[in-house]
Amino acid sequence: MDDQASHNSFVRRCFAVLAIVALAAVILALGNLLLLIFASLVVAVILRAIARQFMRFGLPQGLSVTLAVLALFALLGSVAWVFGGLIITQFAALAVRIPEAIDATQVAFDSWGIDYDVRQASRDIMAQISGLSRRAGSFAVSAGGAVTNVILVLAGAIFFAAQPELYREGLLRLIPKEREALARKTCDDIGRALGLWLRAQILSSFIVGILIYVALKIIGVPSAAALAIIAALLDFIPFIGPVFAGIPAVLVAFSVSPVTAAWTLGVYVLIQQLQGNILQPIIQKRSVDLSPAVLLFAVVAAGSLFGIVGILLSAPLTVVGFVLVQRVYIEQVLQKEPKRPAGGASAE
Repeated sequence: MDDQASHNSFVRRCFAVLAIVALAAVILALGNLLLLIFASLVVAVILRAIARQFMRFGLPQGLSVTLAVLALFALLGSVAWVFGGLIITQFAALAVRIPEAIDATQVAFDSWGIDYDVRQASRDIMAQISGLSRRAGSFAVSAGGAVTNVILVLAGAIFFAAQPELYREGLLRLIPKEREALARKTCDDIGRALGLWLRAQILSSFIVGILIYVALKIIGVPSAAALAIIAALLDFIPFIGPVFAGIPAVLVAFSVSPVTAAWTLGVYVLIQQLQGNILQPIIQKRSVDLSPAVLLFAVVAAGSLFGIVGILLSAPLTVVGFVLVQRVYIEQVLQKEPKRPAGGASAE
């Protein structure tokens, strides 16, 4: 009996490894398309969260999702109407100030005897960004451009949000019957983890943006609103995002004075510490317990495989990967108790 049990356990492990390898091959072959689908699912989670507020009044699911879409567009339109002129002006000014700031920083470094080519470093950074863009750009060109991809993501999100049970049940029909219960629990965990992560991350980004804006206005850094928006958006990218957000801010501050640049660097370091030691643990507590090293290398891996799109989606991709590892490998292969979203233990 022991030999038979060991044999069965070995076979299960082999099948698990083969399944992981096959899944990795499919992801690499259809990476860009799968990223579009995943982006639609992430947006669908947002729409479902908004639609749930309308469902509380007894409205049908389809109507609630429609109202959620209208509410989201109304919110974005209102922000653009009220702040659009200011944002465009600040970003235009920022685009003009960046080259001037690079030259001012180079002059300051030369006067201090610091042998560092800031201009070359800026060109290297732009080359890296262009490389990432080209890595994700071939699919965008073949599919009709970035605008087409955005429309596809929004359309897919509306369909997913309007009838999530239809697509989930269709997916579950592809799963062997003896594994259907596991797949159902995994889908539930993924949906819950993504929803919790999104809500906490949006709150974190909002707080970071407000803090950056207030601090830069106090210091006297130009284009504070544009720099705060950049910081809030890049906060969605763990670790790497805040670093890249601080580079243009420090350069612009150098165009004012080295002292302003030093204060700006201190502000970004302080807020990064606040985000990493207070806001990020809150996000993990309300979604999944991911270690900082896992998040960091997930960003690097996603960027290497899928370019900028992969970097933007690296955090939710890691959340989904964590749930899959817990349910498929930890629970089924190792026969251990899996961790569930929001730090809870499995409650079968």
